[in-house]
Amino acid sequence: MPMYLNEDQAMLQDSAREFIAGEAPVSHLRALRDENCKDGFRHALWKQFAEMGFTGILISEEDDGLGLGHVEAGIVLEEIGRNLTPSPFLTTSVAGVSALNAGGKALREKYFPGILSGDTVLGLAIEERAKHRPDQIAMAAERSGNGFKLNGKKTFVIHGASADALIVAARTAGSAGDSEGLTLFMVDKDAAGLSTEATRLVDSSVAAAVTFDNVEVDADAVIGEVDQGQDVLDALLHAGRAGSAAELVGVGSGAMDMTVDYLKQRKQFGKLIGEFQALQHRTSHLYSEMEIARAAVMKAQQLLDQGNEGADVMVSVAKAKAGRTTGLAVREGVQMHGGIGMTDEYDIGFYMKRDRALNEFMGDANYHANRVARMHGY
Repeated sequence: MPMYLNEDQAMLQDSAREFIAGEAPVSHLRALRDENCKDGFRHALWKQFAEMGFTGILISEEDDGLGLGHVEAGIVLEEIGRNLTPSPFLTTSVAGVSALNAGGKALREKYFPGILSGDTVLGLAIEERAKHRPDQIAMAAERSGNGFKLNGKKTFVIHGASADALIVAARTAGSAGDSEGLTLFMVDKDAAGLSTEATRLVDSSVAAAVTFDNVEVDADAVIGEVDQGQDVLDALLHAGRAGSAAELVGVGSGAMDMTVDYLKQRKQFGKLIGEFQALQHRTSHLYSEMEIARAAVMKAQQLLDQGNEGADVMVSVAKAKAGRTTGLAVREGVQMHGGIGMTDEYDIGFYMKRDRALNEFMGDANYHANRVARMHGY
C-alpha cells in the first residue's frame, strides 16, 4: 500500500485537525490540570468526539460504526497527541473496541451503543507491575456457579476510576508466563467487591489501582473463549500499541513545531537563534527522525488493517521508534527553549511530561526493541 494518506483519509485528517485544535488545544489540558479535574478529561468533549463519528471508527458498519481501520484511528490519535488532548479515545475506541470486536455479538450490542454515543468509557485492567509485562499476568479467575469469581489487583488502569466498565485479563488456568489459560472479562464499574484508588500521573492524566475482592461475573462477561484469551489480548495490545505510537508521533510533532516557531522568534546576539547553523542541523535531524517514525507507524497500521502476519513485529518497531524519536523531540524542545523551557508558563514542558507517560503505556522503547530482537532470534 502507498505510504501516504488517500483522499478520504486526508479529509478525515483535516476534519480531526480543525476540531481538536479548536476544541481542545494545550490550554484545555492546562485548565483541567489547574482545576484538579478528578477524571482528567471532559465528558462533554467525549460526547463531541462521538458527534464527529470518531468513537465509531473501528466499529463495523454492521454494528452501526464507520467500519474504518487503524490508519484512520491513527489520524485522530496523532491530532490528539499534537494538542495533548485528554481523552479516552485510545483506551475505549481503539484498544477496547478491538478487544470487543473479537468477542461475541451480545457484548458488542451491550457496549457499542454507549461508545458510539460518547456515554461509555472503558478502562484496560491489564498491568500488574510497575512496567508493562502482559506475559506475567497472574490475577486469578475461578469458576463460581454460572460464572467466575475474580481476585487480585491491577495497576495503571488509565481512566480506571471514571470508566463505566473494565476489560480485565485474568487467569482461568495455568500460571504467570503461560501463553494459554488467560481469559478476558467485561466487568461493570458497580460490580460488588471492585474498588479503585485514583492516582494522578506526571502528565496530569488519572490512572487507578483496582482491587478485585471476590468480584463475581457471569459467563456472558467473557470476551472470546475461556482459557483462550491470548488472541483477544493480542488484538487489544496491537491496537493499543499502534495507537499509542501514533499519539506519540503527534506529541513529538507538536513539540517540534513549537520549537521551530520559537527558533523563528527568539533573538540572541542580534540574530534569530534559528539562523545559527548548529541549531538548524539539530532541527533537520529531528524532522527526519519524525518522518521515519510516522512512516513506521503507518506501516504497522496498514498491516493491522490487512490482518498481515507481519503486523506483530511492525507494531513493536513502530512503538520503539516513535518512543525514542518523541523523546528526542521533547528533549530538544526543552533545551532549545533555554531556561524558559523549564517553567510552567510555557507549554513545551507539558509535551515532555506526556511523552514520559505515553512512552510507558503498553511498553516503552526498550521493551519493544527487545521484543523485536527476540522475534528475530537474538
